[in-house]
Amino acid sequence: MSEENSNNGGRFAKNKQISKLLEFYDRNYKKLLIIPMVILILSIGVISYKYAATGDFVEKDISLKGGITITIPSKDIDADSLKIYLSSEFPGSDISVRTLTKLGEKTGVTISASDIGSKELLNSLKTKLGNLDYGVEEMGSSLGKSFFKETFIAILFAFLFMAIIVFFYFRQPIPSLAIMLSAFSNMVVTLAVINLMGVKLSTAGVAAFLMLIGYSVDTNILLSTKVLKRRGGEVIDRIVSGMKTGLAMTSTTVIAVAIAYIFSQSAALSQIMLILIIGLLMDILSTWVQNAGILRLYLERRTKNE
Repeated sequence: MSEENSNNGGRFAKNKQISKLLEFYDRNYKKLLIIPMVILILSIGVISYKYAATGDFVEKDISLKGGITITIPSKDIDADSLKIYLSSEFPGSDISVRTLTKLGEKTGVTISASDIGSKELLNSLKTKLGNLDYGVEEMGSSLGKSFFKETFIAILFAFLFMAIIVFFYFRQPIPSLAIMLSAFSNMVVTLAVINLMGVKLSTAGVAAFLMLIGYSVDTNILLSTKVLKRRGGEVIDRIVSGMKTGLAMTSTTVIAVAIAYIFSQSAALSQIMLILIIGLLMDILSTWVQNAGILRLYLERRTKNE
């Protein structure tokens, strides 16, 4: 192993900083495997605590748990003072007030509330604001729960069918399981992060998680194809080759998604972009540290047995 490491200086010598980083990764990949595993365990702990404390593993917004959304197209309403007023009027309810903007200019506010009747909320708003134009949208709790349940089942089936396809493509159980573990880790860690950030998951956020599954599996298949299907060269060389392509893909996607998040005026789109940013950054760790380390250990042991 020491002879292999001594040769890495020449192999990675195109850029000094990158060369040192890759040499460190080459020498310590087994130790580095501990990091994503610890993060996964901590994330499961965060989600478990959330479930024990609230009865649900993620905080849902109106679109998933049901409630009322009222839009008021007025530039003169202060969102913070309105939220304070409504919270004092309905102390047991979940209320959020957001400012609506278009091209940087304020266009109105939107109020989302659960566990309140629409008439009660409108009467309270009219008392505070007078007779303005109110757009009311109501989501039944049964509809939101049904959508969430069906989406959760869809995610489980997505994992199941992806596992089958990955197994048939590689025909090797351990690399196939490593891909699915990486995708699972990415989802769980992202969910834990949005819980810590206090993000209320919406139907748009659920769609972002479905997108994240596909992206995570895509980068892991890229890595596994480079390492398992290609012949010639050391395993680390094949990992680095896949890493160059994968990190270039992830970097360009993160930049595009970050720009969309910064300039988006839509709450739904902002949540999609936020979840994708977190998930894409976590995917770097789960793919190029966790999965790459597992694949390397697997190939080393297989070579010894042969």
